[in-house]
Amino acid sequence: MTRIGIIGAGAAAAAAAWAIDTQTEATITVVEKSGGLCGRAATRRRGAVTYDYGANYLKAEDDRVVDLVTGTLDTEGLVDIGEPVYTFDGAGQVAEGRDADEHKWSYEQGLTQIAKRLFGRTAATVHRNTRATAIHRRGESWEVSAGEERFGPFDILLVNPPAPQTAALLADSTWDDPLREKLIDALGAVDFRTVWTAIVGYPFEIDRPYYALVNIDNEHAIGWIAREECKPGHVPDGESVLIIQASHDWSVTHYDDPPSENISRLAQMASEILDDERLATPEWSDWQGWRYAQPETGAPTDLLRAAEGHDLYCLGDWTVGTARLHGALRSGLETADRIRQSR
Repeated sequence: MTRIGIIGAGAAAAAAAWAIDTQTEATITVVEKSGGLCGRAATRRRGAVTYDYGANYLKAEDDRVVDLVTGTLDTEGLVDIGEPVYTFDGAGQVAEGRDADEHKWSYEQGLTQIAKRLFGRTAATVHRNTRATAIHRRGESWEVSAGEERFGPFDILLVNPPAPQTAALLADSTWDDPLREKLIDALGAVDFRTVWTAIVGYPFEIDRPYYALVNIDNEHAIGWIAREECKPGHVPDGESVLIIQASHDWSVTHYDDPPSENISRLAQMASEILDDERLATPEWSDWQGWRYAQPETGAPTDLLRAAEGHDLYCLGDWTVGTARLHGALRSGLETADRIRQSR
């Protein structure tokens, strides 16, 4: 029986755990720093409102992922956003635009359903609210520290956090191998977009012909505005919820500003783009800062494969060069394939 350890319960980890559990005789232990599942594909609820405040939806751009979501997993509650995505420029001018996505999927209960359903089909033990602080190589096995707690030993260790956080774990590891320093340097150099997100709710409907607006020239402080009410089951009739994601530069500049100030600024700018002054004063609001939202540069594949020779596997969208949810899921499935082939 192969002992598998996984750090992080994001989409890639969930897909890998499911595929490993299906294909390999293994015990799987997951340590997750938060109380939820699915990482940056994140969902919250506020009364009768459900909203995805990280990844907005799942694209149908990978056949294997499409088959997983629509063929393997239960499709109950799977919803498709029918409205298109329009564009806006640095001056806030809206135009019909960019919607080439065949499907834009979420769930009535939110995108976290992907990880919940995948983990739910496994015998994996998931330790939530457990932050991994270091990894250790003990002979031919791996161990994970989470404060005073220790997990392992593991024959194989999968690491799902973004590259800079994985580099930090390696920096605190006791793995005595020259590859460790090379990985720390290379993973620490992977660039990520930072995104500060405001979620704002209104007691009235916003009537627009589009689901979302995307900035096309990188000249606006806002990068994305989405209408969560376009997802069936997310927002009660007669209400509206906007997901406002700031640009990288604005997010970096204002990341540590008081959340109430950031929400007010973003709501005001959104009201100007949508040409509706009511939107400047939401009835309720929420927020999230994503310091490592989307990878901008590629991963050092040669070093990642070298690490796999030591039974250490990195996974996530940043490892496959696709900064989207379907990329994370594909990464998990392909990681499981390589593990199976190595045993």
